[in-house]
Amino acid sequence: MSIGTLSHLGALAAYALLTLLLAISWRRRRITALLTFASGFTALWALAIVATRLAQAPLLLVQLAELGRDLFWCLFLVRILHQRARAMETETSRYDHWQKALLILGGGTALLFLASSGRPESLPALLLVEAPLLAWLLFSLTGLLLIEQIYRNASADERWALKYLCLGLGSLFAYDFYMYSEALLFKQIDPNLWQARGFINALAVPLVAISAARNESWTSGIHVSRHVVFHSLTLLIAGVYLLVMASAGFFIRHYGGTWGGVLQVAFFVATGLLLLILLFSDTLRARIRVLLSKHFFSYKYDYREEWSRFTRTLASGDDRIPERVIRALSALVNSKGGLLWLKTEETRYELIGQWGITVPEGIEEISDEDPLIRFMSNSGWVVDLDEYRSTPSLYEDLELPGWITTVPDAWLAIPLQFRDELLAILVIRHSEAQKSINWEDRDLLKMAGQQAAAHLAQHRADQALMQARQFEAFNRLSAYIVHDLKNILAQQSLIVSNAEKHKHNPAFVDDVIATVRNSVDRMTRLMEQMRSGMRGSRPGLLKLGPLLEQVVERRAGHRPVPRLRLPDTELCVMADRDQLGTVFGHLVQNAQEATPDDGSVEVRLFQEDDRAIIEVEDTGVGMDAAFISERLFKPFDSTKGLTGMGIGVFESREYIRSLGGDIRVKSVPGEGSLFRITLPHRGCDGEEH
Repeated sequence: MSIGTLSHLGALAAYALLTLLLAISWRRRRITALLTFASGFTALWALAIVATRLAQAPLLLVQLAELGRDLFWCLFLVRILHQRARAMETETSRYDHWQKALLILGGGTALLFLASSGRPESLPALLLVEAPLLAWLLFSLTGLLLIEQIYRNASADERWALKYLCLGLGSLFAYDFYMYSEALLFKQIDPNLWQARGFINALAVPLVAISAARNESWTSGIHVSRHVVFHSLTLLIAGVYLLVMASAGFFIRHYGGTWGGVLQVAFFVATGLLLLILLFSDTLRARIRVLLSKHFFSYKYDYREEWSRFTRTLASGDDRIPERVIRALSALVNSKGGLLWLKTEETRYELIGQWGITVPEGIEEISDEDPLIRFMSNSGWVVDLDEYRSTPSLYEDLELPGWITTVPDAWLAIPLQFRDELLAILVIRHSEAQKSINWEDRDLLKMAGQQAAAHLAQHRADQALMQARQFEAFNRLSAYIVHDLKNILAQQSLIVSNAEKHKHNPAFVDDVIATVRNSVDRMTRLMEQMRSGMRGSRPGLLKLGPLLEQVVERRAGHRPVPRLRLPDTELCVMADRDQLGTVFGHLVQNAQEATPDDGSVEVRLFQEDDRAIIEVEDTGVGMDAAFISERLFKPFDSTKGLTGMGIGVFESREYIRSLGGDIRVKSVPGEGSLFRITLPHRGCDGEEH
């Protein structure tokens, strides 16, 4: 049997298998039918050539089969362009014209072959030899043009699905173009090119099959076995390796002189041993499998759907973030449980979450010197514990710690890395539905782990921020309370300083008793605030007129004596009596302290639209614009020296704003100041607070 026969037998077997796969995965679409017919006619073409060699079948059979092969491949390519144009909502009529032109060219070529097979002696040599060669050239050129159009106009995603088809059919048409161009030049086909043609056509089969598997609109469920491709590629690599080594051995023998034969034998043994070592290398075999899966097969996951589900699980409404992280990552490999450790500020990882697994004793904390922690921190690998037990060499120098064996049904250890730091680790249990993982599962778990790590980092930052805010609130409350204690202390100091002079005055004694009673009440409320952590009590309906009268009366013992102007109607707000009274008292006190004894301090209450307005105006020293904008409302900035804390005005504005109001200040140095407080006015029909 000649090499040409073997070549076309290989093409026959390859295309017959491809046609069978396409027929099994049939979809009722025109593009599927064209692909199946193109593959089928290519198999018939190879069968016809074999038949002419073994059984002297007529040449017309080969010509018609090759015509069908070229015609259906071209029609299939036109259909791809037509389908894409329709998807892009562009003009498709030109592709209909191309299809008609191909059918006309095919019909004319068939008539030419039929005519030349009947009475070839009556036809000129031009029609017998050059016309068929021109027809084949035209078909091959048309095929190359269509392939160029497909690849050039395809998007990046479409090229991923079509590139192997373009490579396979492009090599087929390019080879035909070269062979028929040479035949037209020399008026005969090169026998070597013709005999190798079967092998060239067979090489396109796996490429076409891969593209068919990647384009779901062509077929339904076509599958190219990873194991078959892996072993075929392994044999191909081994064959190429042996050919290269044989060539090297030939040169060694040819140029090695008397030592050539010995060196050749030693070289063959060494290279054969090296080939065996490479073929039995688990690491090399694993890398070849990953290479094939990444570049020759369609992806296992619908990543949009997987990422959408993963994000929804992470962002669900409950506050158990560690458990949500476990559930989201475990769902990617159909697992139902896991344990999560988070790195603390110290050199350890603390167990913060569990789901579907009973926590054994002694694993609540893991040191960052743990071998599994060090391995994942350095490599970022997902550790498959089953794979480690069967092939530990894949994990280099990893030695599993003893605690991992105590985790019930442990399967995968997943690193959660954030900014080049191993922030957390997740150990999940075996899946009932999925027994193993591949490179795609690992990539997805690592990518999702990084997203989950960012989520955990945000969770940790939120907790730290919440704790800082709690301390901030407590410190602010403490500052306010200390400020109130300073005012109480000032009252008590005034009593002590006047006691020797007025202790026999009954009116003074009555005033002392009232002041002490007031101080005791205020101290009691301060203690309650310290215990509850809240400033003041719940707001209630409050009449502003009586409250201002009380404030002015309390400050009447200091000069200048404040004057009060009230409206004819009652104005009410929702506020806490003590806190709002403290605000008014503080502003009146500041006005008195800033005004000489012969000056004036006036307090006014009135209404503008739906707002209650309280103004405290004095004729004191006043303030400049820089002081008002830069220092007046800044905490811990006081002009009173050691006796002031710089909190009163700041606290007053913060409380007024919490009620929905505000404080505005107008002041002129040497003329005085006006503090204007606005508060939402409420009706006074309810019961006063």
